Amino acid sequence: MRIISWNVNGIRAVEKRGFVDWIVKENPDMLCLNETKAEPEQLSEGLLNPSVKGKPYFSYWACAKKKGYSGVAIYSKEEPQDVNFLGKSEFDDEGRVLIAEYRDFSLIAAYFPNSQDERKRLDYKLAFNDSMLKLCDSIVKKGRHFLLCGDYNVAHTPIDLAHPKANENHAGYLPEERAWMDRFTASGHVDTFRHFHPGEGGHYTWWSYMGGARKRNVGWRIDYHCVDKNFLSRVKSSIIRSEVEGSDHCPVEIEIN
Repeated sequence: MRIISWNVNGIRAVEKRGFVDWIVKENPDMLCLNETKAEPEQLSEGLLNPSVKGKPYFSYWACAKKKGYSGVAIYSKEEPQDVNFLGKSEFDDEGRVLIAEYRDFSLIAAYFPNSQDERKRLDYKLAFNDSMLKLCDSIVKKGRHFLLCGDYNVAHTPIDLAHPKANENHAGYLPEERAWMDRFTASGHVDTFRHFHPGEGGHYTWWSYMGGARKRNVGWRIDYHCVDKNFLSRVKSSIIRSEVEGSDHCPVEIEIN
Protein backbone atom coordinates (compact mmCIF):
# COMPACT_ATOMS: atom_id res chain seq x y z
CA MET A 1 0.00 0.00 0.00
CA ARG A 2 1.45 3.36 -1.10
CA ILE A 3 0.38 6.47 0.76
CA ILE A 4 1.50 9.90 -0.45
CA SER A 5 1.22 13.20 1.41
CA TRP A 6 1.71 16.56 -0.30
CA ASN A 7 1.32 20.21 0.64
CA VAL A 8 0.04 21.46 -2.70
CA ASN A 9 -0.12 25.16 -1.70
CA GLY A 10 -3.48 25.57 -3.41
CA ILE A 11 -5.22 22.64 -5.09
CA ARG A 12 -6.68 24.80 -7.86
CA ALA A 13 -3.23 26.19 -8.63
CA VAL A 14 -1.61 22.76 -8.79
CA GLU A 15 -4.46 21.49 -11.00
CA LYS A 16 -3.19 23.87 -13.69
CA ARG A 17 0.21 22.16 -13.47
CA GLY A 18 -1.04 18.68 -14.29
CA PHE A 19 -2.07 17.48 -10.83
CA VAL A 20 -4.88 15.20 -11.99
CA ASP A 21 -2.65 13.56 -14.59
CA TRP A 22 -0.03 13.09 -11.88
CA ILE A 23 -2.54 11.23 -9.70
CA VAL A 24 -3.37 8.90 -12.59
CA LYS A 25 0.30 8.28 -13.24
CA GLU A 26 1.19 7.67 -9.59
CA ASN A 27 -1.94 5.69 -8.75
CA PRO A 28 -1.45 5.85 -4.96
CA ASP A 29 -3.70 3.85 -2.69
CA MET A 30 -4.21 6.94 -0.55
CA LEU A 31 -3.26 10.57 -1.10
CA CYS A 32 -3.35 13.18 1.67
CA LEU A 33 -3.22 16.86 0.74
CA ASN A 34 -2.33 19.90 2.84
CA GLU A 35 -3.11 23.55 2.23
CA THR A 36 -5.83 22.91 -0.33
CA LYS A 37 -7.12 26.50 0.02
CA ALA A 38 -10.54 25.66 -1.43
CA GLU A 39 -13.99 24.30 -0.68
CA PRO A 40 -15.45 21.31 -2.59
CA GLU A 41 -18.02 23.45 -4.41
CA GLN A 42 -15.16 25.47 -5.91
CA LEU A 43 -13.51 22.40 -7.45
CA SER A 44 -13.72 20.69 -10.81
CA GLU A 45 -15.06 17.17 -11.15
CA GLY A 46 -11.51 16.00 -11.81
CA LEU A 47 -10.42 17.25 -8.40
CA LEU A 48 -13.50 16.11 -6.54
CA ASN A 49 -13.60 12.60 -8.00
CA PRO A 50 -10.33 11.67 -9.70
CA SER A 51 -10.29 8.17 -11.10
CA VAL A 52 -7.70 5.68 -12.31
CA LYS A 53 -8.73 3.17 -14.96
CA GLY A 54 -12.35 4.16 -14.51
CA LYS A 55 -12.38 3.61 -10.75
CA PRO A 56 -12.90 6.83 -8.75
CA TYR A 57 -11.26 7.65 -5.46
CA PHE A 58 -13.33 8.36 -2.38
CA SER A 59 -12.57 11.96 -1.38
CA TYR A 60 -12.94 13.79 1.91
CA TRP A 61 -12.38 17.46 2.73
CA ALA A 62 -11.73 19.63 5.76
CA CYS A 63 -12.04 23.32 4.91
CA ALA A 64 -11.25 26.51 6.80
CA LYS A 65 -13.97 29.03 7.54
CA LYS A 66 -11.62 31.65 6.10
CA LYS A 67 -11.83 31.50 2.31
CA GLY A 68 -8.73 30.39 0.42
CA TYR A 69 -6.88 29.33 3.58
CA SER A 70 -5.45 26.09 4.97
CA GLY A 71 -7.51 22.91 4.38
CA VAL A 72 -6.72 19.20 4.07
CA ALA A 73 -8.10 16.39 1.94
CA ILE A 74 -7.85 12.62 1.63
CA TYR A 75 -8.26 10.57 -1.55
CA SER A 76 -8.61 6.85 -0.92
CA LYS A 77 -9.19 3.82 -3.12
CA GLU A 78 -10.65 1.97 -0.14
CA GLU A 79 -13.66 3.48 1.58
CA PRO A 80 -12.79 4.20 5.22
CA GLN A 81 -14.97 2.82 7.99
CA ASP A 82 -15.36 6.37 9.29
CA VAL A 83 -13.93 9.87 8.72
CA ASN A 84 -13.82 12.58 11.38
CA PHE A 85 -12.45 16.00 12.14
CA LEU A 86 -10.28 16.54 15.21
CA GLY A 87 -13.27 17.68 17.26
CA LYS A 88 -11.76 20.94 18.50
CA SER A 89 -13.35 23.98 16.90
CA GLU A 90 -10.27 26.19 17.19
CA PHE A 91 -8.46 23.80 14.85
CA ASP A 92 -11.36 22.41 12.82
CA ASP A 93 -12.37 25.97 11.90
CA GLU A 94 -9.06 26.19 10.07
CA GLY A 95 -9.52 22.84 8.31
CA ARG A 96 -6.39 21.28 9.77
CA VAL A 97 -7.19 17.61 10.38
CA LEU A 98 -8.99 14.64 8.84
CA ILE A 99 -8.95 11.21 10.51
CA ALA A 100 -9.87 8.23 8.32
CA GLU A 101 -10.46 4.94 10.11
CA TYR A 102 -9.44 1.73 8.37
CA ARG A 103 -9.46 -1.82 9.64
CA ASP A 104 -5.79 -1.87 10.57
CA PHE A 105 -4.95 1.75 11.35
CA SER A 106 -6.07 5.36 11.60
CA LEU A 107 -4.83 7.66 8.84
CA ILE A 108 -4.44 11.24 10.07
CA ALA A 109 -3.97 13.96 7.48
CA ALA A 110 -2.79 17.08 9.30
CA TYR A 111 -1.65 20.57 8.40
CA PHE A 112 0.21 21.88 11.44
CA PRO A 113 0.09 25.65 12.02
CA ASN A 114 3.01 27.92 11.21
CA SER A 115 4.25 29.69 14.33
CA GLN A 116 4.88 32.82 12.19
CA ASP A 117 7.26 35.72 12.57
CA GLU A 118 7.88 36.99 16.09
CA ARG A 119 6.19 33.82 17.42
CA LYS A 120 2.76 35.30 16.77
CA ARG A 121 1.04 31.90 16.61
CA LEU A 122 3.47 29.82 18.64
CA ASP A 123 1.01 29.23 21.47
CA TYR A 124 -1.68 28.22 18.98
CA LYS A 125 0.71 25.86 17.25
CA LEU A 126 1.90 24.23 20.46
CA ALA A 127 -1.72 23.72 21.54
CA PHE A 128 -2.41 22.05 18.20
CA ASN A 129 0.71 19.91 18.55
CA ASP A 130 -0.34 18.77 22.01
CA SER A 131 -3.78 17.84 20.66
CA MET A 132 -2.15 15.73 17.97
CA LEU A 133 0.06 13.94 20.48
CA LYS A 134 -2.97 13.21 22.67
CA LEU A 135 -4.84 11.88 19.64
CA CYS A 136 -1.98 9.58 18.66
CA ASP A 137 -1.52 8.35 22.23
CA SER A 138 -5.24 7.66 22.53
CA ILE A 139 -5.22 5.57 19.34
CA VAL A 140 -2.32 3.48 20.65
CA LYS A 141 -4.03 3.01 24.02
CA LYS A 142 -6.99 1.51 22.16
CA GLY A 143 -4.66 -1.11 20.70
CA ARG A 144 -4.74 0.43 17.23
CA HIS A 145 -2.09 1.93 14.96
CA PHE A 146 -1.83 5.38 13.44
CA LEU A 147 -0.13 7.03 10.49
CA LEU A 148 0.16 10.79 10.98
CA CYS A 149 1.15 12.49 7.75
CA GLY A 150 1.39 16.04 6.55
CA ASP A 151 3.21 19.34 6.86
CA TYR A 152 4.36 19.55 10.49
CA ASN A 153 5.91 23.00 9.90
CA VAL A 154 9.02 22.09 11.88
CA ALA A 155 12.51 20.95 11.00
CA HIS A 156 13.33 18.63 13.88
CA THR A 157 17.14 18.51 13.93
CA PRO A 158 20.03 20.48 12.39
CA ILE A 159 20.32 18.05 9.48
CA ASP A 160 16.70 18.73 8.54
CA LEU A 161 17.43 22.17 7.11
CA ALA A 162 20.23 23.62 5.04
CA HIS A 163 21.15 26.52 7.35
CA PRO A 164 20.31 25.60 10.95
CA LYS A 165 22.46 28.27 12.64
CA ALA A 166 20.93 31.10 10.63
CA ASN A 167 17.39 29.91 11.45
CA GLU A 168 17.57 29.27 15.18
CA ASN A 169 15.05 32.02 15.92
CA HIS A 170 12.88 31.51 12.85
CA ALA A 171 9.42 29.94 12.67
CA GLY A 172 9.69 26.22 12.04
CA TYR A 173 12.95 25.85 13.91
CA LEU A 174 12.17 27.44 17.26
CA PRO A 175 13.40 25.60 20.38
CA GLU A 176 9.81 25.10 21.58
CA GLU A 177 8.76 23.50 18.29
CA ARG A 178 11.73 21.19 18.20
CA ALA A 179 11.22 20.26 21.86
CA TRP A 180 7.67 19.17 21.05
CA MET A 181 9.01 16.94 18.28
CA ASP A 182 11.46 15.49 20.80
CA ARG A 183 8.54 14.75 23.11
CA PHE A 184 6.51 13.23 20.29
CA THR A 185 9.26 10.79 19.31
CA ALA A 186 10.10 10.07 22.96
CA SER A 187 6.49 8.95 23.39
CA GLY A 188 7.23 5.96 21.17
CA HIS A 189 6.28 7.48 17.83
CA VAL A 190 8.60 7.22 14.84
CA ASP A 191 9.65 9.61 12.08
CA THR A 192 9.72 6.98 9.35
CA PHE A 193 11.97 8.83 6.93
CA ARG A 194 14.62 9.36 9.59
CA HIS A 195 14.28 5.69 10.61
CA PHE A 196 15.31 4.60 7.11
CA HIS A 197 17.80 7.43 6.56
CA PRO A 198 19.53 8.04 9.91
CA GLY A 199 22.08 10.84 9.98
CA GLU A 200 21.62 11.77 6.31
CA GLY A 201 21.49 15.48 5.53
CA GLY A 202 20.46 17.20 2.33
CA HIS A 203 16.94 15.71 2.24
CA TYR A 204 14.30 18.44 2.14
CA THR A 205 10.58 18.77 1.39
CA TRP A 206 10.15 22.56 1.21
CA TRP A 207 12.12 25.27 -0.54
CA SER A 208 11.54 29.02 -0.69
CA TYR A 209 10.49 30.41 -4.05
CA MET A 210 13.20 33.06 -3.58
CA GLY A 211 16.75 32.94 -4.86
CA GLY A 212 16.58 29.64 -6.72
CA ALA A 213 16.51 27.75 -3.41
CA ARG A 214 15.09 24.54 -4.86
CA LYS A 215 17.62 24.38 -7.67
CA ARG A 216 20.39 24.83 -5.12
CA ASN A 217 18.66 22.44 -2.67
CA VAL A 218 18.58 25.01 0.12
CA GLY A 219 15.53 23.69 1.91
CA TRP A 220 13.82 22.34 5.00
CA ARG A 221 12.42 18.88 5.79
CA ILE A 222 9.07 19.71 7.37
CA ASP A 223 6.73 17.08 5.85
CA TYR A 224 6.55 13.72 7.62
CA HIS A 225 5.02 10.28 7.85
CA CYS A 226 5.07 9.23 11.51
CA VAL A 227 3.75 5.99 13.01
CA ASP A 228 3.53 4.32 16.40
CA LYS A 229 6.53 2.11 17.09
CA ASN A 230 4.49 -1.10 16.91
CA PHE A 231 3.39 -0.23 13.37
CA LEU A 232 6.96 0.32 12.21
CA SER A 233 7.54 -3.35 11.35
CA ARG A 234 4.94 -2.99 8.61
CA VAL A 235 6.60 0.03 7.01
CA LYS A 236 8.59 -1.04 3.94
CA SER A 237 9.94 2.36 2.89
CA SER A 238 9.62 6.09 3.46
CA ILE A 239 10.92 8.44 0.78
CA ILE A 240 10.94 12.07 -0.33
CA ARG A 241 9.77 12.72 -3.88
CA SER A 242 11.86 15.82 -4.52
CA GLU A 243 11.63 15.38 -8.30
CA VAL A 244 7.90 16.19 -8.24
CA GLU A 245 7.25 19.87 -8.85
CA GLY A 246 4.12 22.01 -8.79
CA SER A 247 4.33 23.41 -5.26
CA ASP A 248 6.96 24.86 -2.94
CA HIS A 249 6.72 21.49 -1.16
CA CYS A 250 7.31 18.08 -2.71
CA PRO A 251 5.36 14.91 -1.87
CA VAL A 252 6.51 12.39 0.72
CA GLU A 253 5.65 8.72 0.27
CA ILE A 254 5.40 5.69 2.50
CA GLU A 255 4.81 2.05 1.65
CA ILE A 256 3.29 -0.30 4.21
CA ASN A 257 2.33 -3.95 4.31
